[in-house]
Amino acid sequence: MDLTTNYMGLTLKHPIIASSSPLSDTLEGIKLLEDSGASAVVMYSLFEEQIRRENDAFDFFLESGTDSFAESLNFFPHVDIAPKGPEQYLNLLRRAVEATDIPIIASLNGMTNEGWIDYAKQLQQAGASALELNVYFIPTDIDMSPAAVEQSYFEILEAVKAAVSIPVAVKLSPFFSSTGNMAKRLSEAGADGLVLFNRFYQPDIDLDNLRIDPRAELSTATEIRVPLLWIAVLYGRIKASLAASRGIHSSAEVIKYLLAGADVVTVASVLMKNGPRYLQLLVDDTHNWLSSRDYHSLSEVRGVMSRKNVKDPAAFERVNYIKVLESFENPFTSGVAHHRI
Repeated sequence: MDLTTNYMGLTLKHPIIASSSPLSDTLEGIKLLEDSGASAVVMYSLFEEQIRRENDAFDFFLESGTDSFAESLNFFPHVDIAPKGPEQYLNLLRRAVEATDIPIIASLNGMTNEGWIDYAKQLQQAGASALELNVYFIPTDIDMSPAAVEQSYFEILEAVKAAVSIPVAVKLSPFFSSTGNMAKRLSEAGADGLVLFNRFYQPDIDLDNLRIDPRAELSTATEIRVPLLWIAVLYGRIKASLAASRGIHSSAEVIKYLLAGADVVTVASVLMKNGPRYLQLLVDDTHNWLSSRDYHSLSEVRGVMSRKNVKDPAAFERVNYIKVLESFENPFTSGVAHHRI
């Protein structure tokens, strides 16, 4: 069974990628992911706003009080030694590229066009095999139109594509009014890959202290449904590679995503829960399932259960909604009469 796959022009030994997580924030972690069988690693995201905040804080403490005592001005001449920019991230990226034999994909979350462009260039120069644009944006401005929200994605993509030559993927949200059309247009605008979908870590409310509680929780296998639907709908209809994200906790989810049409699947929560070595188990179980059914390559599997290839495409549309509702059973009426109170 040949598990080789192509993602954005990158040839990978199998379709399971270690996605952005705390596991990839050290060289030791990245090497462990490779040793555990990852076909590629997506580094943790570089956030422009975090860099800006750290730079502002450094400048404040460096300059605070320098004019308070005139005699001190001669003691400490100004030197530009501020550790500004994404140097820590870039150094880790360079070392990871040198120390591993798998593609290292950088992840970038910018705020401004200048930030997206500048950091994208630096990531390419540091040796990234590809770039994932982690467009984590919640349009809380209720006066911002849907068209303006969508346009911001295209502006980011077009600016980055003009600045780098490595493949560029866009990590999307599922909350567009027309997700399929948005995916199609991004592909036409030059996106080499689409990652479906970003996980939004919505805040909770701490009732004891009456404050916002920004907690992060690991995914569950039930989260597979939305990306599974859209990968099945998009397969064979757009040029961009399709990466499945969210809900992968066993080889069952990996196989379902492949059958729907994914080129690769990205895993993080399951590795956070079970450790990086669990990745090899996912690879082995996927291989065994496919081999036991006499498949010889992923090309024979990919998209078999997509909207394009199933006999009844309506199963992905409204008729499926009706069938799902009909599948529920009233727990209060099974075998006994139920009376309203």
